[in-house]
Amino acid sequence: MELSAFLLALTKSVISLFIIVDPLGNIPIFISLTQGIGEAERRRVFHTAAITGFVLLLAFAIAGNEILNIFGVGLPSFMIAGGILLLVLAIRILIGWRDEDRMPPESIGAVPIAVPLLVGPGAITTTILSLQEYGMLITVSAVIIVFTLTWLILRYIELLYKVLGRSGSAVIAKVMALLIAAIAIQYIINGLRIFFV
Repeated sequence: MELSAFLLALTKSVISLFIIVDPLGNIPIFISLTQGIGEAERRRVFHTAAITGFVLLLAFAIAGNEILNIFGVGLPSFMIAGGILLLVLAIRILIGWRDEDRMPPESIGAVPIAVPLLVGPGAITTTILSLQEYGMLITVSAVIIVFTLTWLILRYIELLYKVLGRSGSAVIAKVMALLIAAIAIQYIINGLRIFFV
């Protein structure tokens, strides 16, 4: 693969995955889930969330093909199912559905921040589809880049939250949801096109 083609594919993969992981849009949730926690402990919570999410998504980036082969699922079927799943996720974000049940600080980094807020069905679907479309090198690179950015956002979340404000973060979440919906529709169209060609 030529360098320009590699960089273009990597850019597409990073943007798609970053939109689905959506660390910026989830800032109000991260803040609300860690209210009342000291600054040092909050940093540990976010560090745990970033590491947990990275390891889980990296596993799917490496073993995604094997998972599909075990269950005998073809790419077109997975693209359509993944598209429907992402569309439902986008609609839930747009109508304000969030699971904000409070949990103990010692477990909040892994659940619900890492899973399902950062690495939910949408992120897993996007990673496996990226693996099918672009290959392992681009997909693993995209996961590393996205979770490096996610770690930086979590590291400086209080500063970002002050800059964006509650309304700014809410607007970002809605815009990201629209982009998720558009990506979902494209997955469905591509899957149906493969079926009928």
